[in-house]
Amino acid sequence: MTHVVVMNGPNLGRLGVREPEVYGALSMEDLRQQVASWAADLGLEAEVRQTDSEAELVGWLHQAVDSGSDVVLNPAAFTHYSYALRDAAAMVTKGGLRLIEVHISNPYAREEFRHRSVVGPVATGTIAGFGFDSYRLALSALAGGR
Repeated sequence: MTHVVVMNGPNLGRLGVREPEVYGALSMEDLRQQVASWAADLGLEAEVRQTDSEAELVGWLHQAVDSGSDVVLNPAAFTHYSYALRDAAAMVTKGGLRLIEVHISNPYAREEFRHRSVVGPVATGTIAGFGFDSYRLALSALAGGR
């Protein structure tokens, strides 16, 4: 069974509380349950993580490279400026693994500073604007093979 690490950046632990008009009313626990169900249906094993720490997220990307795991990454606010995260994400894809950048909302429909991703150019692909379904679509892409 293919192992996928689903990583979430800052403030996503506040899902269901923070800006429900943007992110919906569901919680991080709801996301964990949805991802587990979708992954199982696709023959994947998914581990969902969330952190507000840039250093921890970078460390998780290093672990993914070392363990040979594909990644679904919602970098949240780090999307727009974290070159450390971008460099760690590049290690995933340059290592022959896949990394799909996801966003619950559509960054291009939000504030202008959100229109640029430093992670997107090194990702295998980006899926945004479909709510939690962005994660389902990313898992489906990973399950579709190399």
